[in-house]
Amino acid sequence: MSNHIPYTYPNQEPIKSDFQVTLHHYLKYWRWFVFSLLIALLAGYVYLLYATPLYKVQSSLLIKDENKGISEENVLKELDFFTPKRVIENEVEILRSYTLMEKVVTQLGLNVRYFRKGSFKNQEIYDGSPIRLELEDPLPPAYEKAIPVEFVSASTLRLDNKTYPLNQLVSTPYGRLKFVATRPFSDTTQAVIIKIDPLAETVQDYIKRLGVEPSSKASTVLLLSLEDAVPKKGTDILNHLIDSYNAAAVEDKNRIVANTLQFIEARLKLVSGELSTVEKDIESYKSAEGITDMSAEAQVLLSKVEQNDAQLSQTNIQLGALADIERYVLNSGAAKGNIPATLGLSDPVLVGLIGKLTELELQRDAMARTTSEGNPLLRALEDQLTATKTNIYETIQNLKKILNGTRQQLMATNGRFESMIRSVPRKERALMDITRQQSIKNHLYTYLLQKREETALSYAATVADSRTIDKARSGSKPVKPVKPLIMLLFACAGLILPIVGITLRDLLNKRVAERTDIDDATNAPVIGEIANVRHKNPIVVAGNDRTAVSEQIRALRTNLQFLRSGSNNMVLLITSSISGEGKSFVAVNLGASLALIKRPTVILEMDLRRPTLHTKLGLPVQTGLSNYLVGQAELDDILVPIPGYNNYWLIPCGPIPPNPTELLTSPRLEELFLKLRELFDFVLVDAPPVGLVTDAQIIGEHTDATLYMIRYNVTPKQALRNIETLYREQRLRKLSLVLNSVEQESMYGYGYYEPLAKNNGSMMHRLRTFLVPSRKRLN
Repeated sequence: MSNHIPYTYPNQEPIKSDFQVTLHHYLKYWRWFVFSLLIALLAGYVYLLYATPLYKVQSSLLIKDENKGISEENVLKELDFFTPKRVIENEVEILRSYTLMEKVVTQLGLNVRYFRKGSFKNQEIYDGSPIRLELEDPLPPAYEKAIPVEFVSASTLRLDNKTYPLNQLVSTPYGRLKFVATRPFSDTTQAVIIKIDPLAETVQDYIKRLGVEPSSKASTVLLLSLEDAVPKKGTDILNHLIDSYNAAAVEDKNRIVANTLQFIEARLKLVSGELSTVEKDIESYKSAEGITDMSAEAQVLLSKVEQNDAQLSQTNIQLGALADIERYVLNSGAAKGNIPATLGLSDPVLVGLIGKLTELELQRDAMARTTSEGNPLLRALEDQLTATKTNIYETIQNLKKILNGTRQQLMATNGRFESMIRSVPRKERALMDITRQQSIKNHLYTYLLQKREETALSYAATVADSRTIDKARSGSKPVKPVKPLIMLLFACAGLILPIVGITLRDLLNKRVAERTDIDDATNAPVIGEIANVRHKNPIVVAGNDRTAVSEQIRALRTNLQFLRSGSNNMVLLITSSISGEGKSFVAVNLGASLALIKRPTVILEMDLRRPTLHTKLGLPVQTGLSNYLVGQAELDDILVPIPGYNNYWLIPCGPIPPNPTELLTSPRLEELFLKLRELFDFVLVDAPPVGLVTDAQIIGEHTDATLYMIRYNVTPKQALRNIETLYREQRLRKLSLVLNSVEQESMYGYGYYEPLAKNNGSMMHRLRTFLVPSRKRLN
């Protein structure tokens, strides 16, 4: 095989970007996109028919947080976005707690839902159901399926073909149930479908759907929102949730007040008994001693003693209260929240510290219900409680020192008074002692009564540290599903699914399907494209034919001029990778096209293994190329004219030889090509596929150029690497590619379609430019 310089073929394709190529590839399947889009829109419409519309219910709650605000002391703190919002965040968690939501679900009976059958779906009726179901002992079947209830009369109903009375606890296949009438009904009332959900699942579902968030970073207003299919049910849930939250807050605040009231009541009972005993002692003493009146001096002295004793009693009470508070502070195992009363203590520092301790106890209890023991915020509160108790202990020690000093002074004063009383007659002195005890007890009893009234008033006036700004309200239009958005999503899905399908098909396809497959795998030039058009006759090229395939064959005939090497004749090898790629069809039609312009052309049926060309042309010949190569025939014996065309002959295969490869190495093959070059302008060789046997490469030694057929969706992609090897190593002379079975909308430079009125002039100009007169003609 002689060496020659590689050539390049001027590509007539317009330059296109990767995006244009990709878009063009998918637009070929526009019918798929239209069908998928219509199906997706129909599915979206059906989805909207069966989708349950959800309404958004909103409410707002003000949390009275004394730590918030823009005072002079915390202006800079408000700028710190990383400062934890302890109170607000805790209240958010409390509102979203399982305990509160469980109370709401239980109060409203939300785990039992009532439906009426609709045209497309069942419609939930919240407060419109004529009956209410009370669960006494439900069985598992009650949670597995809906319970249809039909109304038989004003006092009976039917459940699974059995009748049950109203307002009575009855045993059913779903457990012990009780149907309570909420309004009158009759046998014409529409049936109700009851759906029972587990309580825990219902609570968790509403917690997930509940939204609680501050209106802004510096605000203590919480915005509560909930989406539900029944607006009335959503408003009831939020309102009951806020009521339960306020009730729980009031209950927490009243705990210490209740403890104080309990302590005062116990002290009142004790002091009342002691006062009664003292009064009986005075009565008994006066009766026994016959005392009716005392001297003025004794009265004055008694008055001073009473005043001193009152002060001493007050001091003892304060010391007792301090001792109780001290025991609470020192006792680390004391019950949380049981802070002793501060009766008689007026020190503002101690009172302020006890108030702070009370507030910290409430915050700790509130946080302990929603967080774990290892929470850093809970630990911080514990540290504050410890520090506060330490401050209280130190303050108590200071006050005890002061009160003990006062007590010693009062006791010393009592000693002086007692020395003075000794001068009073014995009877009056004894009476004075008893009367003094009466005065002390009476003063203490009056003091306890006053404190009890103050504590009771505080208990009655306790309110939650929150205020409802806006009651729960629902919008007039559903927020979900958003119909335009749903239709848009389904439309996008309808467009994406064909893309995914086409992409997967391309990824799984092992055959050539796109021009890019060829351009990426080989540098061999493309000399022609043949459209994918069904045809009955093997030869579709005729004199006045202007079909797409005919024009493409003519364009291929014109482009053969680029493969000429200077001589007036050309031997052209036509092969492919596998059988079925259309090489015989292109060969016979290319020869017909050359014959139409009066160029003597012969086509050789050199596929000695599977000859089909003469059969397709309807030429049942017996003698052929195999006879010539073994010396049994001469050229004139095997030349067969093709009917209907002048200047067009066929050399058939003849009998199929047992050794085609050895036969092609015969010297008579080279002799045959030399004779054909003298007689014909074009010699077309219909060779066997290259990918199966080596016959085409043997024949290629005697040819001038090669047309390599690639058929879309037939040629394996793996064969393109073999084509690149043949082109790069120049095993076949002037190898050029012809793309067969190309979709018409995918064609670039060779797409001449009917009608050709606009392109006919330019096409004929190109043909006239490249036409070369024939050198010889056969008689």
